Parts: sequence; C-alpha cells; structure tokens
Amino acid sequence: MGLFSQVCVGGAQAQPLAQTTGGEVRVAQAVSPDDAPPPRRRPQTRLRVTPYYTPDGVYPRYNPGPDAVRECNATYVQEFRPSGTVIVPHMNCYWRRG
Repeated sequence: MGLFSQVCVGGAQAQPLAQTTGGEVRVAQAVSPDDAPPPRRRPQTRLRVTPYYTPDGVYPRYNPGPDAVRECNATYVQEFRPSGTVIVPHMNCYWRRG
C-alpha cells in the first residue's frame, strides 16, 4: 500500500510541472513591411522561334549535296487490320550520290 501511495504522490507532483510549461502566453507579432518576403517575380516571357525555311514535308531536313539523286522503291505490303488483311502501297526513299 505504501508503494502504491508513492506512485500516486509522485505522479501528482510531476503533473503541475507539465502544466506550468503549457501555461505560457505567447503574443503574435505583426510582420513589419521591412521583414516581409520580397514579392514574387513574374516568369520571363517566352520567345517564339520560327524556322528560316518553310516546311515542305521532307523530314529529316538536310542538304545531301549538289549532285544527289533521290531513289525511291515502291512495293505492296500486307497489313493485318481488324476488318481483314489488305494490300497497301509502301514507299521507301533515300538519297544517293549522282
């Protein structure tokens, strides 16, 4: 019984200490204009880039040389589609020296 009473008394003494730390009063202070963070900057304006040439549908665009010739091979290939197998034209082109 004496052991039980010491635990209760010891717990009662520790409780007021915890309450005194939580009883502090804190006052919120207004932020002065000197301490305010700097205003956010606007993002820089993006520049629009336009090509020097007008696109003509040829990709990749490069200069094959002054005497280059374009070789094209046209064949028919089978394509398997949900509606059934069809035969479609297929063309491969490349540049070669002329």
